[in-house]
Amino acid sequence: MALSEIKQLSIRDYLNMNGIRPKKNFNSYGMYLCPFREDQNASLKVDYQKNIWYDFGINEGGSIIDLVMKMDRCSFSEAVTHLEKLTTVPKRNYFSFHRENELNNTKGNELSITVRDVRSISHPKLVDWVNTRKIDLSLANLYCREVHYQNRDRMYYSIGFGNDSGGYELSSPSRFKGCVPPKEISTVKNASYVCLAFEGFWDFLAYLTLQKTEKTPYDVVVLNSVANVQKALPFIKMHTNIFAYFDNDVSGRNAFQKIKSSCPQARDMSKRYSIYKDLNDYLCSRMRIIKDRRLGL
Repeated sequence: MALSEIKQLSIRDYLNMNGIRPKKNFNSYGMYLCPFREDQNASLKVDYQKNIWYDFGINEGGSIIDLVMKMDRCSFSEAVTHLEKLTTVPKRNYFSFHRENELNNTKGNELSITVRDVRSISHPKLVDWVNTRKIDLSLANLYCREVHYQNRDRMYYSIGFGNDSGGYELSSPSRFKGCVPPKEISTVKNASYVCLAFEGFWDFLAYLTLQKTEKTPYDVVVLNSVANVQKALPFIKMHTNIFAYFDNDVSGRNAFQKIKSSCPQARDMSKRYSIYKDLNDYLCSRMRIIKDRRLGL
């Protein structure tokens, strides 16, 4: 697919598929809370007609490719590959091309997601995806579901992790990340004075895998997005001991500092896997090392 075609993919649709909606919506543009940094002022402008974005908080902007690079913290080629996969995998087109006339003819240009079926994870591609993450399938099925949903006239399926408002965080082998609205945090309540905090559900499952257990006696909060840290603070503040297992990047560090400023007792556990992107990445690397040793490599 040509770069010019990829850049025509609707930024508005992409954000919507990730559960991100404008705080202020106008005819030709929307103002969003920035999805890749802490933002309380809706500083990100998305021009629907030109299909470009601009973050007034850091004075940067660009195309959908630039936005994916920021959101996923990936390279240019990785962002292009990610977007290309979303439009080329048969029966998995997450969004289509939108030109100006199409935007004007689409009422609100909003994606409508309807859940059609929720079941145990059994689809071969999703089972492989769980295995790739080095998570036992039985553990994944304890906390996640295979979610089949409809977006406009197309059907899709992903691994879904339920949140506290009845929505689902979605993850699929195409590296697509989105949600069935509403976007919200996920909590596990065990009446404990200890709280474990994670950015995403794969890290939570990685923690359980590393601990060789299916359940934890501690309370848990999964942000499902660093933008949700403010929502999580009331729950986190209820605990005496707080352990944060966030990503080793700017967003993860900023999210931890947000918690630390309100909860001085919070501890940054990311130092234990400091050379890895996140806790799940650490788990995958560790499992590969164990496998190599067993094979005598």
